[in-house]
Amino acid sequence: MENIGLKTKYFALLLLLMFFMSGANGMRFLMRGKHNNKLLRGPTLPSNVRYPPEEWFNQKLDHFNPTDERTWSQRFFTNSSYHNPGGPAFLMIGGEGAIGVGWMLYGQWIELAKLHGAICFQLEHRFYGKSHPTPDMSVENIKYLSSEQALADLAFFIESMNEKYNMVGTKWVVFGGSYPGSLAAWMRLKYPHLVHGAVSSSGPVQAKADFIEYLEVVQESINSVSPQCVDEVREATQQIASSLEAGQSSYISEMFRLCSPLDFSKKNDVSNFYELLADNWAYVVQYNPFNGRLIDPKAGTVGIRTACQVMTRNDGRTSLERYSSLNTLIMNNLGESCLDTSYNDYIGYLKTTNFGDENFMMRQWMYQTCSEFGFYQTSDSSAQPFGSGFPLSFFVQQCKDIFGSTFDAKFLNSSVARTNVFYGGTGIQADRIIFIHGSIDPWHALGVTKTVNPNSPAIFIEGTSHCADMMPSYISDPPQLKEVHEKVREIMNQWFS
Repeated sequence: MENIGLKTKYFALLLLLMFFMSGANGMRFLMRGKHNNKLLRGPTLPSNVRYPPEEWFNQKLDHFNPTDERTWSQRFFTNSSYHNPGGPAFLMIGGEGAIGVGWMLYGQWIELAKLHGAICFQLEHRFYGKSHPTPDMSVENIKYLSSEQALADLAFFIESMNEKYNMVGTKWVVFGGSYPGSLAAWMRLKYPHLVHGAVSSSGPVQAKADFIEYLEVVQESINSVSPQCVDEVREATQQIASSLEAGQSSYISEMFRLCSPLDFSKKNDVSNFYELLADNWAYVVQYNPFNGRLIDPKAGTVGIRTACQVMTRNDGRTSLERYSSLNTLIMNNLGESCLDTSYNDYIGYLKTTNFGDENFMMRQWMYQTCSEFGFYQTSDSSAQPFGSGFPLSFFVQQCKDIFGSTFDAKFLNSSVARTNVFYGGTGIQADRIIFIHGSIDPWHALGVTKTVNPNSPAIFIEGTSHCADMMPSYISDPPQLKEVHEKVREIMNQWFS
């Protein structure tokens, strides 16, 4: 892997840029465990690197209505430079954000492509990035956004590429991380005649409305570094509640750099505030760096260890004051001038139906959570230190306020149940899927972390977080990550033997 240190340098640079992107008017885009999917858009490469050009595929709007003949253009990338005649085809699945051309040149899947002489494709998910099936995202149009439609998009794309490149009998392997990791597993389940194998990284395959386990894993991850840190966060949360109840909202608003004073009488604004503070730790834990892979030369990396050092520093300050300092550190790293806790501002933003910038993804992802997955990282568990201010009902209210009154709790529960019936949840039954999760990553709680079917092994990596296995190999990778990369190579050798 020549020049891998240089490659990783640019990859790490990309990740830094992703982390420090922020929204307008103080609107945070690390919400619901999602960072506008910018983390997974791939590495930013030097200007002298030749990128694969954008290509477009004519796709059906509704795969499940044969009388609907409407079509649209779906974006994809191709890299055939590693392809040997008779070699496999690799497909990186796009998810809840724009696809990134950097993935076409670097990452674990590219290292595997070089070993096996694979042709590589990356297909953008409908309604994200530049792939717009409809003129806007009104409720009438966004109904065509679903995982089932996305899987059918992938199926017809594979068929078309087989014909275009005359690939008869070619073995296709699909790759994905996070939600695309789920799609990769489901693609092998639903279209086994088209897909030979799947690598699912950090994929939550179990839909769940009240995802209490997310913050429970956050607490476990913090506790693994410093039990005192968990106590300090819990104490700070209680001090916030006491201050607000005592009418000291101006003090709290100034301390935590809110865009406007927090009105304690506005329950949803207060819930937004508590959730934003929990999102600080979602950022810290979900993307926890390791072995210097993410280093911010200006502000320093905010991982679990750094955050806990702030919270447990013996400097004579209260837990609340240290919590405020941590919030400031993370805001500075994300490039935020203030936090907008206004519920109405947030709902207004998500009611925007025009596509706008290709990086806009929050309305689309919110729709999928309201209509398919849930995944709401609520405060309904007592085994987390962030209080009880954002229960499931808070998220259901958002679904109703954004998409209409029919998107109520009954609709959400039936949608989640349907998804699990359709795909099988963590009981998914299919061969040749590799499930990979990190112990630090809160999303592993809804994934396959133990091998049930030996032909679809689960690999659980201690000490790594979200999608760490997808990154390019690096000399300072921890031993357990190197072992995973070797294990995946061994399994894929068996697939192609």
